[in-house]
Order: sequence, then structure tokens, then C-alpha cells
Amino acid sequence: MQQEDLFAKYLVFGLAFGILIQAILNLCVVVGLIPVTGVTLPFLSYGGSSLLVSMASVGIILNVSRQSSAK
Repeated sequence: MQQEDLFAKYLVFGLAFGILIQAILNLCVVVGLIPVTGVTLPFLSYGGSSLLVSMASVGIILNVSRQSSAK
């Protein structure tokens, strides 16, 4: 939130929103609110490409965080 670069703010928001939506969809499927979609739970469910994208997203978020604290 304290990042001055507008692109970095939008990037972090988009990546965090993607992980959050993936988790919400998975939890809705588990509870039975929506039909099975095949979306894995971030960082917990088995899914090679999903895990890779989630880890890369968190890495980018941490890098942006580190860049904002270095200034």
C-alpha cells in the first residue's frame, strides 16, 4: 500500500487477487456451493503448474515489497 510506483501497486494487487480467487473457488467447491471446477488450493493441493505459478507470484510480491522498503 505504501508503494509509490503505480504499476507495482497494480501488479501486487493482481497477483494477490489471483491467489485469493483461487483459494475462494477451491473452498466453495469443498463446501459444495459451486460445482467441481478443478482449481487447486494454493500451496497445499497437488498441482505442479499451479504451485509453480503461485510460488512465482509470491516471489514477485516479495520482490516488490523489498524494493519499496529499500527506498
